Amino acid sequence: MGSADSKLNFRKAVIQLTTKTQPVEATDDAFWDQFWADTATSVQDVFALVPAAEIRAVREESPSNLATLCYKAVEKLVQGAESGCHSEKERQIVLNCSRLLTRVLPYIFEDPDWRGFFWSTVPGAGRGGQGEDDDENARPLAESLLLAIADLLFCPDFTVQSHRRSTVDSAEDIHSLDSCEYIWEAGVGFAHSPQPSYIHDMNRMELLKLLVTCFSEAMYLPPAPDSGNTNPWVQFFCSAENRHALPLFTSLLNTVCAYDPVGYGIPYNHLIFSDYREPLVEEAAQVLIVTLDHDSATSTSPTVDGTTTGTAMDDADPPGPENLFVNYLSRIHREEDFQFILKGIARLLSNPLVQTYLPNSTKKIQFHQELLVLFWKLCDFNKKFLFFVLKSSDVLDILVPILYFLNDARADQSRVGLMHIGVFILLLLSGERNFGVRLNKPYSVRVPMDIPVFTGTHADLLIVVFHKIITSGHQRLQPLFDCLLTIVVNVSPYLKSLSMVAANKLLHLLEAFSTTWFLFSAAQNHHLVFFLLEVFNNIIQYQFDGNSNLVYAIIRKRSVFHQLANLPTDLPAIHKALQRRRRAPEPLSRTGSQEGASMEGSRPAAPAEPGTLKTSLVATPGIDKLTEKSQVSEDGTLRSLESAPQQNSAEGSPAAEEPSQVWREQRRLSNASASGQWNPTSEWVLSWKSKLPLQTIMRLLQVLVPQVEKICIDKGLTDESEILRFLQHGTLVGLLPVPHPILIRKYQANSGTAMWFRTYMWGVIYLRNVDPPVWYDTDVKLFEIQRV
Repeated sequence: MGSADSKLNFRKAVIQLTTKTQPVEATDDAFWDQFWADTATSVQDVFALVPAAEIRAVREESPSNLATLCYKAVEKLVQGAESGCHSEKERQIVLNCSRLLTRVLPYIFEDPDWRGFFWSTVPGAGRGGQGEDDDENARPLAESLLLAIADLLFCPDFTVQSHRRSTVDSAEDIHSLDSCEYIWEAGVGFAHSPQPSYIHDMNRMELLKLLVTCFSEAMYLPPAPDSGNTNPWVQFFCSAENRHALPLFTSLLNTVCAYDPVGYGIPYNHLIFSDYREPLVEEAAQVLIVTLDHDSATSTSPTVDGTTTGTAMDDADPPGPENLFVNYLSRIHREEDFQFILKGIARLLSNPLVQTYLPNSTKKIQFHQELLVLFWKLCDFNKKFLFFVLKSSDVLDILVPILYFLNDARADQSRVGLMHIGVFILLLLSGERNFGVRLNKPYSVRVPMDIPVFTGTHADLLIVVFHKIITSGHQRLQPLFDCLLTIVVNVSPYLKSLSMVAANKLLHLLEAFSTTWFLFSAAQNHHLVFFLLEVFNNIIQYQFDGNSNLVYAIIRKRSVFHQLANLPTDLPAIHKALQRRRRAPEPLSRTGSQEGASMEGSRPAAPAEPGTLKTSLVATPGIDKLTEKSQVSEDGTLRSLESAPQQNSAEGSPAAEEPSQVWREQRRLSNASASGQWNPTSEWVLSWKSKLPLQTIMRLLQVLVPQVEKICIDKGLTDESEILRFLQHGTLVGLLPVPHPILIRKYQANSGTAMWFRTYMWGVIYLRNVDPPVWYDTDVKLFEIQRV
């Protein structure tokens, strides 16, 4: 059968379908078989030969024919799953139907009148097709389709290796087959790594693509504030109705985490062997993150402690979420499983970095955004995994790639979503004390990044990258400034020794954020100053020894603190400051920050190419909604301050003293400022100026400045090193105010972020599926597609 002929026959069938005004009987096999029986069409062919306009025409003008096409295609998949697809012909039919459904489903979803079609039972469409109406036959089409896909994903000789010893053995019965013995890859809960098979990988990939397309109904519903809208396709597929839920979850997770794009560990190997595994790994990652789209804020999350059993899953009570994929993910508990997952994700996230210092040595993977969503889900749903990640310096293998992505994407409007998820992950990690402690490890990996050269720790790297994002990212990143500085506040009490470069960067930010026109030009800008003062106070109070670079930088820039203490509050001065703003350049410039040369081999962060497609995102909640304040007690345990009675707040750190009603008032005011009606008043400036936590720093300056000046006069010094030596041996014991309690702002799940993740994740999947372009040019409602 020549492929040109089969394409022609297929195309003829499509034309017949669109031109027939009369309904074609479901029993007319001669007609329907043309779509799948004797054709060998690739998925790209199907997309080319079934144009969007024609699918829509059939939908509008002969709906019963479209309904029959879908029903017959599902029926063929069900038959394939029933029979076990032993012949080449049966496998070809299954693949053709799978491709056809992948093509047609988005056009079913985009029309609200059709959306219920797959959830209705087709009269007379019992499995025998003879119309017996017992319950078994009354399954909605969607359920039959999903169960068939699940069966087909564990079909010997089609998607998994057969366990038969010889051809004489009877075919393995697909109904009695225990799919847990056919897991695709070694890893969590499975020790055996099957022989790789290109054919099996491609067949799995096609079925997974159909699965993601089934789940994509979510793209056609506008973002809803109440996240109660569970995706019925995901809900059914991840329920106990799917007998393959556990082995499939394990297969997907292991396939992603075991993947090594280096090509079996040999550099440059990928240039010799084409890598057929990557498309499967991408598809597996996409299916995983969509099935795990579950709002943890509204559901009961399984508890962390439970009796651990010998299985890979922790059989803790309570049973946890109905969604079995979320349930299994939250119950993984073995150290070696955590190690396998963490090493795998870190290896894949570091792949673009390896590229930069050994160009072309490995294949460059493109699915880092899916991996970041997966890592987020793991940490959010499985607290034991989060603690494991932070237990050793392995967490830095996740941190460095995230900082690399953040720095690289900072000027690119089409990658705002990537910036957000990277920052959200760091915010989640920074709520744990161990993260701050781990940052003290020296940074020696020299990944070429467009940042100043420095010698120091991972904390220095984090601060230098954050400074770069704030001073040279694009305007749309401003909502992230609160988050970036909250992360720095959270880790600050644990930072043993900042480098001079990082110390100067922090002071440059304070200088930029404390200019009068910046402070007065929006209702919330002063929060950034509060965060930075809190960082300085934490380091001075808890890590004074070892931080002589920061102390020196504070002394050098002491005028900034004096200006803040003497901030004008009268109306004429406020108006004058705002006038200056009209003439001033961008809010933050590099001036005043000694940039220093960038690292060798690095390229500057580039803006998006004109015409790049991007998807819109819903707004993220403000930092007060994203986080919950907790106080660190003497013994290191955390106590939430959110439910604490209001009068306690006076004892908290001054920076955190603004009670929530002040935040709420400012939310209201800043909404007004967004619509251009912001008018700062004297009362408003006074209300927060009086709370600026300057006491500790002023005391430090009062004690140390005269001593430093005396050294300079006595020794005629202009040399920093002598002053730094003096500061290293100095002490402020007994001279500073009583240390304030450490405040940590921990990320808390909420429906706002759940909605953000949903739109971001589907936007990534939409843009990444270009060959074939599954959703392109269909009427999606969850986000808008924009050109940069």
